[in-house]
Amino acid sequence: STRSLVGCGVVTMADAEMLEARQRMIAKRFGGQSQSRTGGKGSVRRKKKAVHKTATSDDKKLGSTLKKLGVTNIPAIEEVNLFTNDGKVVHFSNPKVQASIAANTYVVSGPNETKQLTEMLPGIINQLGQDNLEHIKAIADNLQGAPGAAAAGKQEAEAEEDGDDDGIPDLVDNFEEAA
Repeated sequence: STRSLVGCGVVTMADAEMLEARQRMIAKRFGGQSQSRTGGKGSVRRKKKAVHKTATSDDKKLGSTLKKLGVTNIPAIEEVNLFTNDGKVVHFSNPKVQASIAANTYVVSGPNETKQLTEMLPGIINQLGQDNLEHIKAIADNLQGAPGAAAAGKQEAEAEEDGDDDGIPDLVDNFEEAA
């Protein structure tokens, strides 16, 4: 009785041992006790190696790229102001400025702070261009719309209605009779 009926066919003892050996081999290769396997035959290939970047490597890459562009230092620059579209100014005090005219590249680095255009207005009017004209108009409208400015404008209008023109002298004589 070395034969037993399994399914539709007749299986010998050697076939049963072979079947068990196959199942053990499959369990050993694809699961079973070695679940923590990360590589080897049958594992999914990683497409890209994980790169761990540090800040110093970024700085080195940036420095080498700038060196390739041929940037040169521009000394004795006290401040740099970059104007944004939303009315803000990125202000650099004593920055390190580098330029490559051929590559049309300017590098401004150093400590900076972002401020509103109104905070820096008296000192940077000569730096403003056509792009910032709309922002200046909006600021002027806001100042005219302020309560103190409205009161001053109202007093000027009343002075004009009363005839108090300080800059124009009154007529003393009738000039038609003198002619």
